[in-house]
Amino acid sequence: MRSSTLKWIVLSAALLAAVIITVQLYWLNMVYSYEQRLFNTNVVKSVRGLFEDLKMNDAPGISLQELIKNPGNNYFVVKADTIPPKDSLTFHLQDEFADFGVLTDCKLGAYSTSQKKFVYEEFLPTPASRYPPSKAVLQDLPVLPNDGDYIILYFPHRHEYILEQMDFWIISSAILFITLIGLAVSLFYFYRQKFLAEVQKDFVNNFTHEFKTPLAVMKIASGVLAQENILHQPDRLERYATIIKNQTEHLQNQVEQLLKAASSESKNLPLQKEDIDAHQLIEQALNKVQPLIEEKRARIEVKMEEDNGGVLHADKAHLELAVVNLLENALKYSVEPRIVVETGSAEDEFYISVKDNGVGIEKKYLKSIFKKFYRVPTGDIHNVKGFGLGLNFVKRIIDAHNGKIRVNSLPGIGTEFRLFIPLN
Repeated sequence: MRSSTLKWIVLSAALLAAVIITVQLYWLNMVYSYEQRLFNTNVVKSVRGLFEDLKMNDAPGISLQELIKNPGNNYFVVKADTIPPKDSLTFHLQDEFADFGVLTDCKLGAYSTSQKKFVYEEFLPTPASRYPPSKAVLQDLPVLPNDGDYIILYFPHRHEYILEQMDFWIISSAILFITLIGLAVSLFYFYRQKFLAEVQKDFVNNFTHEFKTPLAVMKIASGVLAQENILHQPDRLERYATIIKNQTEHLQNQVEQLLKAASSESKNLPLQKEDIDAHQLIEQALNKVQPLIEEKRARIEVKMEEDNGGVLHADKAHLELAVVNLLENALKYSVEPRIVVETGSAEDEFYISVKDNGVGIEKKYLKSIFKKFYRVPTGDIHNVKGFGLGLNFVKRIIDAHNGKIRVNSLPGIGTEFRLFIPLN
């Protein structure tokens, strides 16, 4: 399974996990609403039992809805024509709460409209209460507008009590969330490891090809040079000696690329900045790829801006290496190379542009071309040699100069890389 397929599996699993979490949160909210309604119903049943035990209302036919009001989540107001004695009220109320499962602290108060005050207040703790009563005892009961006397019931820990009734739902939801998060982390880690394994596999394939071919050529050439009559054929001797020399230089260049990549793991490269002539730097870069230019019979056009003299404050060796990498890519990925190298300035930046007429890069690959070891997929992975290190190193060099890279490419038309270096 390729990492691209696994990526879609991971995204689908993440979407499914998000849906499950959303549904679970919805059900938690529904359960909480249900427990609230159940609590209110049990309190109303307890008050109804209280009316049956005590003579508090002069009109027995009146409905409970008119006698009991719920002005706030934690408050219940009970209309009372006659306020019962404190001890009798507390005894019967605790008994009714126990019968209907209202097992949380309550503070009650009996308010007399004629005296315009609470004639008494009492805190009713439950045996299983987990909360200190001091705060609830000190809480002043509100005076509410009412036509007659009333009894107010205040449940200071109502919210906590309802959450305790939801322990099973909360714990099961927490376990589900932790499981989903663990699964998501595992899938992401597995995807990352799969991607790195594919990158490693591609790198080993490229590495093997890069070194196997030159070594095979050198083995054949050395076999020819080992023949006894080779000394009598100077032209043939020189040709095979040149082959070995060229292949040795190729291997040396590849090793240097690997060493440079290995020695530049830190985010910022160590730079030795100095004032350099960008135009001279480009000429030197072109000289370094001159053998490849001649081999590919490439046409090179150079357009240099003369307004600012092309003077940059940069690391000459690294910047030259970046330009060489772009020129090599332009030559390697073009059948009949026509390359335009251009310099110029835009606002406070100096730019170097390398434009070719090569195979181009599809838009979906542009965001990945600067990753280490990444190579744009082609029908033949070894059609163009390389480790996928060049553009990554170019990006690191430009980042170290606080610059930027802009890429424009059209498949079948060509590609332009434009390096921007700050002038200040």
